[in-house]
Amino acid sequence: MSEYRLLERDFRTFFEVPFAQYGPEEAYVSPFRGDLARALDGARNPVFGDPDGITFFTVVRNGRPVGRITAHIHVGSNERYGLRRGYFGYFDCGHDGVAASTLLDAASEWLARRGCDEIAGNFNLTAMQEMGVVVEGSEHAPFTAQHHNPPWIPELLTGNGFETFFPMTTWSLDLARTDPDRLVGPKQEALMADPDLTMEPILRRRFRASMEIAWHLLNESFHDNPLFVPLTREEFFFQADQMLLVFDPRIAWLARYRGEPVAVVACLPDVTPLLEATGSRLRLSTPFHYVRHRLHRERASLIFGGVAPHMQNRGLAGILFRRALQGMRQAGYRELGITWISSSNTASLRQMEKIGARPRHRLNLFRRSLGVGGVS
Repeated sequence: MSEYRLLERDFRTFFEVPFAQYGPEEAYVSPFRGDLARALDGARNPVFGDPDGITFFTVVRNGRPVGRITAHIHVGSNERYGLRRGYFGYFDCGHDGVAASTLLDAASEWLARRGCDEIAGNFNLTAMQEMGVVVEGSEHAPFTAQHHNPPWIPELLTGNGFETFFPMTTWSLDLARTDPDRLVGPKQEALMADPDLTMEPILRRRFRASMEIAWHLLNESFHDNPLFVPLTREEFFFQADQMLLVFDPRIAWLARYRGEPVAVVACLPDVTPLLEATGSRLRLSTPFHYVRHRLHRERASLIFGGVAPHMQNRGLAGILFRRALQGMRQAGYRELGITWISSSNTASLRQMEKIGARPRHRLNLFRRSLGVGGVS
């Protein structure tokens, strides 16, 4: 007879869940153990700034980790949108209904006790990081910053009373078959002929100064997007500082107009092969795998891009994306992964169609209301 135990804040078992439950046929790739521990530390992670702002649960069956989940409140999001929503994240579970119900109820109850009236996810841990639940395309491996889960996870959620909302799609682009010039039309040609427009790579020696500019541009350009919450400087650099280890200046660019920064596109080498090779742990062999990864990088990920509001609708996004694609092709990258685009973002979806990108994963957010004891 199976014996289930619920553990709270037991990081060792939390980290081990996907390794214990997902076989080689599943494409999930774990973040580095140390990076995950850092993200789940409410005192260190500036999204929370409070050791009690986030918790995490693990279910163990007969001594073996079988499922995990985080529960947290993004205060900035609730204040911006007038919500009392709580979030779940890192919901990974074997095909086990008892474990799933135990985890989802534990997260719900934790959030209900803190005044939330709804639970939604996956958010790992905000809308500016990995989010959503893959409902189609789980056979495709993720790129960096793309969420992934096995095909039974949506069933576990709907079986526990969750409904879907906010559909989105991730994308991939075969760079060998992509002509960057397809992004250039009359608007782009006119702007490219303007001597006031200049473009520059984001260099390693100026990385932090460039990221300071990127932070401002990101907040300005995304300000009116659904679910977006402006990032504090601490939140942005909590994530951006980790980029420097794998940064490639050939695929990240800034645009200036009359000397003023007006647009940014930041792509990174895809680190999922490195994570797989190291088992997402720092080991004696990790430096070897790191060097090998740097020498044989073939996949890249589009992490973010943005255009200052007063320069939008002038073709600048296409110009900068074209330059990044040219850099990728020259550097020998073969494929680009693009993080989620919501189904309501028609302009970005048109650009994906224009450049010949293919849908990779269909995702949804899932939610349910919280009543007495955290269950609707």
